[in-house]
Amino acid sequence: MNDSADRRMLEALVCPVTHAVLSYDAERQELVSKAARLAFPIRDGIPVMLVSEARQLD
Repeated sequence: MNDSADRRMLEALVCPVTHAVLSYDAERQELVSKAARLAFPIRDGIPVMLVSEARQLD
């Protein structure tokens, strides 16, 4: 999969808690839900959309 396809896939994902749009943090390899104040990790190129795996934002 190329970079543009990867970005389109990430843009299609929504927060599993609030269903709000996620923002991509390339530096931390996370998808951030500002509405839920959670950051979901991307591991080996795969978004982990489990609340139990998410990092709480301050």
